Amino acid sequence: MSDIGRAVSAYLDHLTVERGLAANTLASYRRDLRRYDEYLAGAGISALGRVTEAVVGDFLMRLREGDEHHPPLTASSAGRTVVAVRGFHKFCLREGLTVIDPAAAVKPPVPPQRLPKALSVDEVTRILAAAAGADAEPAVLATRDAALLEFLYGTGARISEAVGLDVDDVDLESGQVLLRGKGSKERVVPVGSYAREALSAYQVRGRPDLVARGRGTHALFLNARGGRLSRQSAWTVLRRAAQRAGISKEISPHTLRHSFATHLLDGGADVRVVQELLGHASVTTTQVYTLVTVDKLREVYATSHPRALSSAP
Repeated sequence: MSDIGRAVSAYLDHLTVERGLAANTLASYRRDLRRYDEYLAGAGISALGRVTEAVVGDFLMRLREGDEHHPPLTASSAGRTVVAVRGFHKFCLREGLTVIDPAAAVKPPVPPQRLPKALSVDEVTRILAAAAGADAEPAVLATRDAALLEFLYGTGARISEAVGLDVDDVDLESGQVLLRGKGSKERVVPVGSYAREALSAYQVRGRPDLVARGRGTHALFLNARGGRLSRQSAWTVLRRAAQRAGISKEISPHTLRHSFATHLLDGGADVRVVQELLGHASVTTTQVYTLVTVDKLREVYATSHPRALSSAP
């Protein structure tokens, strides 16, 4: 293994032990840094001291252009890889493995700012009704699906946070839930009445049957075999409910979370309150939900400003 390969392994160990990053995040860092190591090896660079700012910049350019083995990356995907590379070189400098940080001045590409995809209130209502419909699934699964989707929309939780819940994490009497987000950060958020009712129905009429099919578990949301529901299965629940509701637009795992945030802000909620509910470390992340289209601005202006429209014939 080259000096750079050993340094990469040391950095990944550091992220695992000292930073305690989630498994998915670590897998992304490992994949990105493996590609970086392969690029350096292809350029004949095996020592950290030979890496320059120009080399890191060229790597970024290759990410965006792609090659015979890799498709071109979007700005956001390339940016994630550059963040991994910058973190790696900063670690090497701090640990005395090199005397310079060649990546310090290489900035990740700025992705185009896009509005998160949000459903209308009517579309969400139709999806929730479809999940609870008598002909949706066997009764026990329909009860679970309704509880899951009501919970996701009622709390803004990530799908990974929802499927990671245990029964004791939810207090239906006080109407709150303990969510464990990225980096094992915990937050307590309120659970609305619709979600509480759906969860109560599931725990009384659905979950006991599912538990009996397995070996016993503390997990809240269970699959048909009595084990903890996976993220992929939860996504399937949402997609099927959307299809039954006649929603043709693309539905992603974050759709209900985006809709939760957008509807709160449309209703007058303060962006910092929404930040806390979503578990965002920075309000900057949440502020993307406050972006509106030109058409929306024109609509609000036309209906709100006293002299926006002429009353003359």
